[in-house]
Amino acid sequence: MYYAIVLVLLFIVELFYFKVADRYNIIDKPNERSSHTQITLRGGGIIFYFGALTYYVVNNGFVYPWFMLALTLVSFISFVDDIRPISQKLRLAFHFSAMALMFYQWGLFSWAWWWIIIALIICTGIINAYNFMDGINGITGGYSLVILAVLAYVNKEVAPFVEESFIYTVLCSVLVFCFFNFRKKARCFAGDVGSVSIAFILLFLIGKLIIRTEDFSWIILLVVYGADSILTIVHRLMLHENIGLPHRKHLYQIMANELKVPHVVVSLVYMGVQAVIMVGYIYCQGYGYTYLIGCILLLSLIYILFMKKYFHLHLKV
Repeated sequence: MYYAIVLVLLFIVELFYFKVADRYNIIDKPNERSSHTQITLRGGGIIFYFGALTYYVVNNGFVYPWFMLALTLVSFISFVDDIRPISQKLRLAFHFSAMALMFYQWGLFSWAWWWIIIALIICTGIINAYNFMDGINGITGGYSLVILAVLAYVNKEVAPFVEESFIYTVLCSVLVFCFFNFRKKARCFAGDVGSVSIAFILLFLIGKLIIRTEDFSWIILLVVYGADSILTIVHRLMLHENIGLPHRKHLYQIMANELKVPHVVVSLVYMGVQAVIMVGYIYCQGYGYTYLIGCILLLSLIYILFMKKYFHLHLKV
């Protein structure tokens, strides 16, 4: 009953946000870099923040105050960025402050200093990758659903690392977003506030799992996004492009734009591949690092073969 009420409340919050976005013209206009052709409301992913806030207020007795403050910082600056452009320095200042708060919540500052540097680099990369991968209908919501479902299973059956109601409450917010976004004609896009906030929430959960199990191979939860993001950066460097500029060279973008595969189908492919990988990982858990390396090599091979066959279509655009 609790989760049914949460779903209804978050659904109402999302509809209220649509009215606000429509009133203040918070929209996404298609351009030559977009994979969409229609003007659509931006920032619907703000519901992820409200999902976490609902859990924080109702369930956990303020157990994760520093994480919630961190999530508020990144969600706020990302929402501002959805409304009007802000400087890269200001955005980074908010992100680094938020990550410092999350590291404190993890208890990371009791570790050696180099672990903090490594964590900062990895977390910054993951947040940016999640943001870059948010380019077609359903991919952010769908991929996040898979990760959260796996985390819920792991938390219950493998290694408890967080209150299960936290995962399920955030899951409710993702389901609400998917209702409006995981469709041929999306009612809203996640926006930076959505992609960054859900990335931050997932980072918090995966980080707690890694610290709890002392097993970094759990990063495989993000391996599909990671492979596409990192290999696309390498590819663009090989093409002597400025990797800081927008583009449409991700594998999922070429599938959606050049091959005309429906957005929902592409999103389902990414969800399915990540889900299959995680089933195999849990089954072969005693060989976590070997399995992770094998998946990275296999995904890299698929990426290279795909680009060799289809990248010429992008060059003709």
